[in-house]
Amino acid sequence: MTATTVPASRKLTLADIADLRAYERERSAFREHVIELKRRRRVEVGTIVTFVFENRDTIRFQIQEMARVEKLISDAAIEGELRAYNPLIPEPGTLSATLFIELTSKEALMEWLPKLVGIERSVRLRLADGSVVAAVPDEGHDSQLTRDDITASVHYVRFELTPAQVEAFGAGPVTLALEHPAYRDDVELAPFTQTELLTDLRP
Repeated sequence: MTATTVPASRKLTLADIADLRAYERERSAFREHVIELKRRRRVEVGTIVTFVFENRDTIRFQIQEMARVEKLISDAAIEGELRAYNPLIPEPGTLSATLFIELTSKEALMEWLPKLVGIERSVRLRLADGSVVAAVPDEGHDSQLTRDDITASVHYVRFELTPAQVEAFGAGPVTLALEHPAYRDDVELAPFTQTELLTDLRP
């Protein structure tokens, strides 16, 4: 009788986070790797909203950079960051994205952030088979970011796809859409982005 193999989780552990001296030695090459990853995983929808689809490497980079800047050296401090950011690493069948509202002036922030309350619940993936996958805000951050009168400029969302939807994602064009009353726009994913994101969706 053959034992069933349980796929390993993609989540990071304490052992995956290098201490500050070790990270300095790898930082330049790792940073270049992540910049290229984010180029393939960045999607602009309209003029002021950008999504970056996260994976294990982008989240590890975020934790390493935070530890570097804030001089986090204790296991307890790193474990706190792991608890905060590990939920953003997608497991098979899931995509995870950071939504940025990219505004550069105080006037634009004051104009748009009140208008865009609830934008994190207006994100959709439209697949080639006609199905639509609605984004779900990350529960760990949502309570800190949601307000009734003004939204945050950063949100964390995920898409949960069925096996059939994963196949549809790989089979044809995929559109990322915002269906907010104050901001309606969409964009078809570039083929290289679609291919990249399939590595998240498939085991």
